[in-house]
Amino acid sequence: MAIAPATATGHIAVLDDEADITLLLANYLKPHGYRVTQLHNGRALMDLMRSDPPILVLLDLGLPGEDGFSIARQLREHWRCGLVIVTGRGDAVDKVVGLEVGADDYVTKPFDLRELLARIKAVLRRMTPAEQSTPSAAGTALSFAGWELDTAARRLLDPHRQHVPLTTGEFELLCAFAKSPGRVLSRDFLLEQTRGREAAPFDRTIDVQIGRLRKKLESDPEDPQILKSVRGAGYIFVPLVTHV
Repeated sequence: MAIAPATATGHIAVLDDEADITLLLANYLKPHGYRVTQLHNGRALMDLMRSDPPILVLLDLGLPGEDGFSIARQLREHWRCGLVIVTGRGDAVDKVVGLEVGADDYVTKPFDLRELLARIKAVLRRMTPAEQSTPSAAGTALSFAGWELDTAARRLLDPHRQHVPLTTGEFELLCAFAKSPGRVLSRDFLLEQTRGREAAPFDRTIDVQIGRLRKKLESDPEDPQILKSVRGAGYIFVPLVTHV
């Protein structure tokens, strides 16, 4: 998997078939220090990812003749970058699918530019460790139930020492749990910790990501032993966690 390099300017790709939308976003983001590439189809995005990969992609789902979800899956399979879906499709099912394919956030049109910028910054903060530690530096890895989560290298190893890829949102969520084992964490708390915002009514973002984490961590996701639900309260991370 290629990793989009972080740069001082912060390269962002905006993919939308409407030129006025990409221009609007480019004109708004550039004064905030971002270098913006405007794109209008999936092929152009894939070419850019190979030649000049951005650190974050703003992706519209409603591309004529193209499947936006398929583009999102390709990004997650081959590159490690921030991914925010920006779309007019506000249906709850679309939002769930978007998060399941690995989007770090989902914003519906019409959107407030200031809110979108705040969400972009939140995703980028989660992608960049506050301390530039070397991978596997002492004290940065957390061990639980045979798993190892290296918070500096942003890497998860299973009990067989195999690397298990995580999206940015999944990584932040797992970190929040691993740093508070045995404590019931509410959805509102988890959303604030991982996305820097309060939950909106009927926001099931955390539930979707919990389901994805269970598929990666649990031997039987239908009978979880690591991430358990606490009815009416939230979730609890069951295993003992130690620093390695």
